[in-house]
Amino acid sequence: MRSTTADDPTPHARATAPRRQFLQTLGAGAATLLALDVLESLAAAPAAAAPPPAAPAVQATTPGPPPAGGPDPAPQDVLVRMRADLERALRKPATQRQWVMVIDLRKCVGCSACTIACVAENKLPPGVVYRPVVEEELGTYPHVTRRFLPRPCMQCDNPPCVPVCPVAATYKRPDGIVAIDYDRCIGCRYCLVACPYNARTFDAGERYTDGTPETSPVERLPAFEYGQRRTREHDASPVGNARKCHFCTHRLEAGLLPACVSTCIGRATFFGDASDPDSLVSELVAKPNVMRLKEELGTQPRVYYLL
Repeated sequence: MRSTTADDPTPHARATAPRRQFLQTLGAGAATLLALDVLESLAAAPAAAAPPPAAPAVQATTPGPPPAGGPDPAPQDVLVRMRADLERALRKPATQRQWVMVIDLRKCVGCSACTIACVAENKLPPGVVYRPVVEEELGTYPHVTRRFLPRPCMQCDNPPCVPVCPVAATYKRPDGIVAIDYDRCIGCRYCLVACPYNARTFDAGERYTDGTPETSPVERLPAFEYGQRRTREHDASPVGNARKCHFCTHRLEAGLLPACVSTCIGRATFFGDASDPDSLVSELVAKPNVMRLKEELGTQPRVYYLL
């Protein structure tokens, strides 16, 4: 177990402190640029994609299966329907699935429950974030409001991060999810630069309890990304690797929805197989008020937004 104190840092801590400070400064600048960039993209969404005034938000419940002998189906939470969609998709070969995420910006209240759930699920350290929520303030006092934009990895069909990897550590899975092989990643960070959505971060080996007498037991818990049990100890992977959202592949393969979807209190995030015409997401991506970020780049993102 690694132990440090504020008065007597270990040689490793002294050696990595300036590097971590540099990475933190770089990360803060990149986050600011990301916020400006994605919000400009949102503001510049094609007028044709703007919602008609009467476009209703997606309801938190959908009609359920008709009961035996009953005239009206009981409403069911959208999570129930998405789980049924997921089970149906998992019965198909991976190459026939088309995982997509849909985020209804009209229902997002900026609570950041998705961000926190992601951190807890994947045991993310400081400086590593898979699902930030970008915020923007609109209007002039007293007529002021805020807009929120959750931004996971776009899981692009044409991902710029893949061809730039010199060791083929990042790749596209048969089901379309862009993954990282932590055992191959050398931490060059070419993929961080190539991603136009700034959806990747670098694991610099920081802990929330750095500078305290003892590492929190919580930070020694294993994560199960990509179905592999890993603990962030002794600078082993994923320390020193690029990291990103992967739609919680380890949960999907266990028949569970991504953590950010299950914990969204406003039912603003939807997930499923767009190749299934009966799935909820296939209905949503066909709406007239749907848009994707930076479509002009030709990346073909698999994350859609409802405006």
